[in-house]
Amino acid sequence: MMKSDEVEEKIKHIIMDTRLSAIKVALEKDHAIDCLLLLYVDKGRWKYAKDFLRQNGLSLSDGAFRARMNEFERLGLARSERIDPLKKYYLKTDLGEKVAKLLLEFFDALGT
Repeated sequence: MMKSDEVEEKIKHIIMDTRLSAIKVALEKDHAIDCLLLLYVDKGRWKYAKDFLRQNGLSLSDGAFRARMNEFERLGLARSERIDPLKKYYLKTDLGEKVAKLLLEFFDALGT
């Protein structure tokens, strides 16, 4: 068990560290976790993400999807590839995969 001071230091580090704070802020946004998990299962193209969500009775606007993916790209969680001059698809980076795995573990622990 961590001491209160250790926990406070870890929290302080998360909120003060520029990189960690930026990732925290990105994950707080609308559908950010959904989009990161979609990226993790190779649904980084809008068409595939939309189809996957519809099959599961969910929805997500293309604007929210693109906004999250662009932000993930800026943070190093994703990288994009051009399909044509107007379209991109997104791929997870090593950091994006690590964050997605940790989120899956977190939600798995909550479910048990």
